[in-house]
This record gives sequence, C-alpha cells and structure tokens, in this order.
Amino acid sequence: MIPPEHNAEFVACMEDVLEVYRRPDDPQRPVICLDEQPTQLIGETRTPIPLQPGQAQRYDYEYERIGTANNFMIVEPLAGWRKVSVRATKTALDLANELKELLDVDYPKAEKVVLVWDNLNTHAPASLYKAFPPQEARRLLDRLEIHYTPKHGSWLDIAEIELSVFTKQCLDRRIDNIDTLRSEAKAWEDRRNASGAVVDWQFTTDNARIKLKRLYPQLKEE
Repeated sequence: MIPPEHNAEFVACMEDVLEVYRRPDDPQRPVICLDEQPTQLIGETRTPIPLQPGQAQRYDYEYERIGTANNFMIVEPLAGWRKVSVRATKTALDLANELKELLDVDYPKAEKVVLVWDNLNTHAPASLYKAFPPQEARRLLDRLEIHYTPKHGSWLDIAEIELSVFTKQCLDRRIDNIDTLRSEAKAWEDRRNASGAVVDWQFTTDNARIKLKRLYPQLKEE
C-alpha cells in the first residue's frame, strides 16, 4: 500500500529505520529484523501421481485445508544469519517467547539487541508483560532497542524480504502438518545460512529524500 503524500509520520519512521541500517556491524548491539506470516496447512484429497522419467510429480487440483501455522522470521542482515520459528498460534505470548529466546539463547552476550519490526498489534513491549512477571519483562525489555517501520512501509523490514525468499523456496508445495513445516523450515534455514547470503541494503536517507520526495511535508517559506 502506498502511503499518503506529505506524510511526516511516515518519513520520520522511515528515516529512523534507514539510519539504523547504516550502522556498522557491532556484536554488542546487533541489528535484528523480525517479521511473521501465517501459512495454510494443506492436505491432499487424492494421492499425488509419483514422479516419473520426463514427467513431474502431479497433484490433484482439489485439496483440504487442515489449519494454519505462523512463521517467525528473525534476521541479522550484516551477519547473513536468519532463523525461522514455526508456531501453532500467533499471539502476544508467542511473540514474547520468541523475544526471550532471541535475547537469552541467540544473543546472550549482546549488550542490546537493536530490533526493527512493523506495527503489528503484538509487536509491542506490552506483549512481554502479558507473558512474564514484571521483573522478567523489564529485564528483557531493557536489552531491546526497538525501531518501528512506518505504517504502509513494511518493505523497510528486511525480515519481510527473507520471508519472501522463504515462501518461494520452501512453501512452493503442499504441507499438511506443523511438524513437517518445522522440519522443512529448519532445512531451508540451514541451507540459507550455510550459503552466507547477506542483505546488502543500499537505500539510504539521502536516496529517500530524492526518490520519495512526494512523501515529505511541504514547508511554507517564511
């Protein structure tokens, strides 16, 4: 969705995120992007025709909707590292537990994790307080430096780019249960990390002030 023109709120959040992406690699303050997406679990109503020489495996056009799962994508762009966590639900508690694992398991030695994410309703400090006692929620929150992409600006979240790659490479077939989805997601994660695929973000604040000039407020000359 294209944001309204002359939108001060949009450009303020956009420039904030773009400046975060300019920061050099710092193991004590790693920049992490997080996004999530639902996945429909789909089963076959008929057994697929097996792969044969010169002929791809064929599926019936009919299928069965079995349920949904939620994929959390966590990316450290400068390190070329990403993690996919598949959960059965998409709640504030799920998000809070992902953050706790991020801080205590993935980055236990970091002074602060610089977190970029969008404005989904669960993407808020309150989610930690819904999941943990106040002291624990505060401990986790004190190790986060949070930056929000603007509304209608989720393209600024690098984790969304990784989710697109994940969808094309891993979710291009029918998966009917969450255990298989987790296994496939982990295999994709391992391959992607082993390839050393980093995100070379080129779009800067200077670029935005030229190419997205229409989004900036027009100031009246005195």
